[in-house]
Amino acid sequence: MEEKGLLLIVSGFSGAGKGTIVKEFISRNNDVRLSVSATTREKRQGEQEGVHYYYISKDQFENMIDRGDMFEYASYVNNYYGTPKSFVMKQLEEGHDVILEIEMQGALQVKRMYDEAILIFVVPPHAKDLEDRLFGRGTETAEVIKNRLRRSCEEVDLIKYYDYIIVNDQLSDSVRMLENIRNAEHLKVKHYENLIDKLKGELQGIIN
Repeated sequence: MEEKGLLLIVSGFSGAGKGTIVKEFISRNNDVRLSVSATTREKRQGEQEGVHYYYISKDQFENMIDRGDMFEYASYVNNYYGTPKSFVMKQLEEGHDVILEIEMQGALQVKRMYDEAILIFVVPPHAKDLEDRLFGRGTETAEVIKNRLRRSCEEVDLIKYYDYIIVNDQLSDSVRMLENIRNAEHLKVKHYENLIDKLKGELQGIIN
């Protein structure tokens, strides 16, 4: 049977709705562990420490990098984002599925370090949706939003390195797609080597 948990990594364009998808997914699948990332960006209105991110200074973040305490990290729009290593690996070893919501740079770092990671990218039906959603937040200047859209344009060519894509049109459909991905990954033969060996032994016992 399965020994390690699955590592699901969800990325997406800024404004694509990946955070909302992950939040709803977790509320419907409370056996999945959510890994909370650390960031040096300012806390947005309504966000909570230890729930959305751990908000730390650049000096603190760089010290964690130097100590090797980050599973992955990336610089995005002049801020660091990263995943503390110990929590993720402990949960996987205990057989729990873990979901990370991280930027593309960090996701690809994790994939290089942990090849079993499952990469999922969230996109909107149309590019105009990104602009509308970013301006609709009302939390960032037009210049910051333009930088985010420019970054999204650069990211398009890297989507090919992901395993799955979710077109986020309706939230309920997107969450169901993420659940389907998780279920399909759990049913892969590589996770059931012990069961296969057991069945082989039982069959040999029957025919001998």
